[in-house]
Amino acid sequence: MYKLFVGGLPFSTTDEELAQAFSQHGTVASAVVVKDRDTGRSKGFGFVEFENDDEGKAAEKALNGSDMGGRSITVNEARPREDRPRRDFGGNGGGRSW
Repeated sequence: MYKLFVGGLPFSTTDEELAQAFSQHGTVASAVVVKDRDTGRSKGFGFVEFENDDEGKAAEKALNGSDMGGRSITVNEARPREDRPRRDFGGNGGGRSW
């Protein structure tokens, strides 16, 4: 599996449209536009996964910087999500204890 990060998507892009745009370059295993969990609106980026590494690399090369819905998209290999420090809001107004 070869997973691509796709940034700069038009906010109206659907999962199906994303898959269709990338399917010209190979067999798309999955395509997901990331949405805000509270509003359900697109965040303007997504991920496309190819079954074959060579097809994924070809799509990355062909589509990076290309136009999609009037916007220039960024396409590169997805990196594993970095561990982020836990955000503890604790409820004590900025971390000061009196």
